[in-house]
Amino acid sequence: MSLSSRPLDPESWPAFARLVEKHHGIFGGCWCIAFHLGPGEGKRGAAAYRAMKEERVRTGRAHAALVFDGPEVVGWCQFGSPSELPNIRSKKAYEEGLGKLPDWRITCFFIDRERRGEGIATRALQEALGDIAQLGGGSVEAYPEDYTGERTSSSFLCSGTLGMFEKAGFRKTRKIAMRRWVVARRVAPRAGSEARSGKAPLLTEALGRPREKRSARGGRSRTRSPSPRTGRKALPA
Repeated sequence: MSLSSRPLDPESWPAFARLVEKHHGIFGGCWCIAFHLGPGEGKRGAAAYRAMKEERVRTGRAHAALVFDGPEVVGWCQFGSPSELPNIRSKKAYEEGLGKLPDWRITCFFIDRERRGEGIATRALQEALGDIAQLGGGSVEAYPEDYTGERTSSSFLCSGTLGMFEKAGFRKTRKIAMRRWVVARRVAPRAGSEARSGKAPLLTEALGRPREKRSARGGRSRTRSPSPRTGRKALPA
């Protein structure tokens, strides 16, 4: 399996939309908009949610790391600032123990039903953390479920699993529901990244800069800017 990755943006929107349409709008027509919604924006139909999501993408107010297999999206990890993603699960319990809001939230994953169990969610999480580093890094929170040793519907795991986040360097900070945890870590800014100023810059602008990668000998070498077609270099299988 040879995968590539790129940000959700106006150019990648058609491929994102194809995967959503393949799954009939996702969870009854959600269109991956639920975590964006503020008071009074809910209880609308799939067509309205689609338009709302597309408008956010076109104005740089929706972020996700998309994983591609060839020309098709096979999964993604959604992230953004708390102002971009205000509507988290167990919000009342979360706010009761809140000290300080994070710079970033990772709120949900979606994987093509034909590609589940291949590690695509883990890859999407790695790419989202890389995007956050390119955008200036900072504190990152997520709200995964802990179903260790139990079988459950994938619909309960859209926020990711506790084990996956712990393997990615997150630590548990507090519990906000029977199986739901707040987990957190810091992400260092990538050299040449946008500085955090309370508002995320357009992801496509930040990711258009040259990146650094480690060479086989442990030093650093420069890579070319991502191509317009893929947005990022191909990932190893």
